[in-house]
Amino acid sequence: MPAQAKKNGDGGIGAALAGFVSSNQDLGPIVRHAFESGKPDTLFHNLRGIAKSKEVEIEELCRLHYEEFILAVDELRGVLVDADELKGVLSGENLRLQEVASALLLKLDELLESYAANKNLGEALATLKMCLRVTSLCQVCNMNIAEGKFHTALKTLELIEKEYLKNIPLKLLKKVIEKKIPMMKLYIEKKVSAEFNEWLVYIRKFAMVIGQASIRQATLDRQKDEGMRARQREAEESSRVGFDEHAYALDVEYIDDESTLEFDLTPVYRAHNIHTCLGLGDKFREYYCSNRLMQLNLDMQISTAQPFLESHQHFLAQVAGFFIVEDRVLRTAEGLLSESQVETMWEASISKVTSILEEQFTRMDAANHHLLVKDYVSLLGATMKKYGYQATSLLEVLEKNRDKYHELLVSDCRKQIQGVFAKESYERMVIEKEHEYNMNVATLQLEPIHVVPVLPYVAPFSSSVPGSCRIVCSFIEDLVSYLSYGVMVNSYDVVERYLDKLLIEVLNDCLLKLIHSGSLETAQLVQIAGNIAILEQSCDTFLLHAAQLCGLPKRLLEKPHSGLTARAVLKASQNAAFNGLITSTNSKIDEFMLLLTSINWTAEEAPEHANDYMNEVLIYLDMVVSTAQPVLPRGALFKVVSGALSHISDSIVTVLLSDRVKRLSVNAVAGIDIDLRLLEEFAEDRFRSTGLLDLRNETSFKDCLVEIRQLTNLLLSNKPESFMNAVIREKNYDSLDHKKVTIICDKFRDAPDSLFGSLSSRNMVQNARKKSLDVLKRRLKDFS
Repeated sequence: MPAQAKKNGDGGIGAALAGFVSSNQDLGPIVRHAFESGKPDTLFHNLRGIAKSKEVEIEELCRLHYEEFILAVDELRGVLVDADELKGVLSGENLRLQEVASALLLKLDELLESYAANKNLGEALATLKMCLRVTSLCQVCNMNIAEGKFHTALKTLELIEKEYLKNIPLKLLKKVIEKKIPMMKLYIEKKVSAEFNEWLVYIRKFAMVIGQASIRQATLDRQKDEGMRARQREAEESSRVGFDEHAYALDVEYIDDESTLEFDLTPVYRAHNIHTCLGLGDKFREYYCSNRLMQLNLDMQISTAQPFLESHQHFLAQVAGFFIVEDRVLRTAEGLLSESQVETMWEASISKVTSILEEQFTRMDAANHHLLVKDYVSLLGATMKKYGYQATSLLEVLEKNRDKYHELLVSDCRKQIQGVFAKESYERMVIEKEHEYNMNVATLQLEPIHVVPVLPYVAPFSSSVPGSCRIVCSFIEDLVSYLSYGVMVNSYDVVERYLDKLLIEVLNDCLLKLIHSGSLETAQLVQIAGNIAILEQSCDTFLLHAAQLCGLPKRLLEKPHSGLTARAVLKASQNAAFNGLITSTNSKIDEFMLLLTSINWTAEEAPEHANDYMNEVLIYLDMVVSTAQPVLPRGALFKVVSGALSHISDSIVTVLLSDRVKRLSVNAVAGIDIDLRLLEEFAEDRFRSTGLLDLRNETSFKDCLVEIRQLTNLLLSNKPESFMNAVIREKNYDSLDHKKVTIICDKFRDAPDSLFGSLSSRNMVQNARKKSLDVLKRRLKDFS
């Protein structure tokens, strides 16, 4: 069994080997397997067997192609014979060639000698041409330098250095040129540096002119913008009414090209270019920046010899001119400045400028000074913004200073308004000329009618009203001017807030001080009350004026708006003026009512005329009504006159109740009745003539005298005891108080107490009235 297995194993290797050989496969795996299995001999045995089997195939192949091998050998032998014949032919030709070439070689040697001489001559000519070319270039370079063409001269020197210097055959010439080239470059550098230094002096002097011209252009641009906005607002207003064919017309006046002030930068360009060509570009850039920075530091020093208000325009224009020049250099002198360098200088400069402005603003004590500086600073910001510089910090300084400016502006307005009130005559203005009307009424819109009335025109207000309105309008204009072109886009709300403060804290306070001063007469208080009514109505005009200046369309104001708080405050001040007027009127009436003490309250005869006090009262009341009617609103007029009449009634009743009247006769009451009739007649007449009847009030002037009238009627009644009848009392005596009636009835005597009083012809009537009065007295005592 083992022998059989071994035989099978050897057979397997042989079969596998035969298969690989027949298929031309790699025998590596079989060889590796044979050695790994420890059977290399078997492998060798099989390989020898395969080789023997192939020998048979080779012999068979040779037998089949034998004739072809023989033919190939015959052909090879023929080729060898032909090669020998060719070799002999070549040998003969070589001998003939050598015989012919010997003569030619002699001529070739002569030719080479000629070539050598020619080469020497060529080298000499080339040397002369090189030297001539170099000397010509040197001559051209000298001419360029003499003519100031430094860039061309440097290019020539560069050409000599790079193309000719190394190839100059003459050592002496080469040495001279090598020595002169640096000297010429140094000369050119000094020359352009001197020109640049002169430019530095020139540009520092000219920078202010550049800045002023640019700021002037910004002013013109601003005026154009304001004109365009004004025309736009007019077009919008016209479109609300109807189409205006001229609203969209092209105005050629505003399409001119912007005019700019030119300045020369040629020395800068030349110096930069020359230094760059010399390889000194970094050195020149450093030199330029250091010198310009020193100039900027000098420009940042403000003059102490003159006030800042006088020097601020020169100072700011100098700064503007400096950076306009730097912007041009940055854009045109490529590589001389970088944006970061210019930006750094600008930030440092603007920081210095803002600190100077903040310091100077703190020292200013006049609002107009602030406004002048602000306008120029805002123009500087607009100018620099056009050149790509950030000027926000300038506007922020103005914004920080806004409250102080407002305080100074309010202080100036307070002084002006106080001056107006100090010159106040408290008399209605009489306008005799049309330009006076336009200046004091139409321009300020103090009257709703825009047609000039018949002159002379007596205005319902005094001179302080147009004076105050002009001050307020000027305040609005100055405030809008300060807020315009600043950080805020919409300044109307700020103007409205500050306007409110001015009207409340200044104008209204001045009016209240006048009202509460106690030194004004009735006519003056009447005029002040009328003035306040006009000023209250002018609040809408002030708002409209502010809106127009702020560029706010009129249609936005027509929408529901909160309006000014000052209007309600002025209304309250007007009520205070009315109350002061009432108090003043009543005080004056009290002076006349003192004359009541001179009346004979126990007169035995009935008077024929009114008492003296009533004549004085009527004269005074007539003056009050005639003064107040054209000035005060009808409601206020009613309030003042009705208060005076009520006060008169109360005063008479008070006198009758006082201890000064011990006894009261019927004749004295008859005198009061005459006084009341005159007063009632006056009240009815004035109630109709002043137009108060049209108001349809529940009460009239006459109703204000109802208490004293009912009391007089009661005392003169034939049946005074009817007062205790509730129906009659409600109908005829509803304004009387039981206690007052009791006191006055105790003093009242229907007939004088005379010795023969009972014998008079009227004793029957008087006795009946006296009995009725006695009944009233008893019943009043019982009632109380």
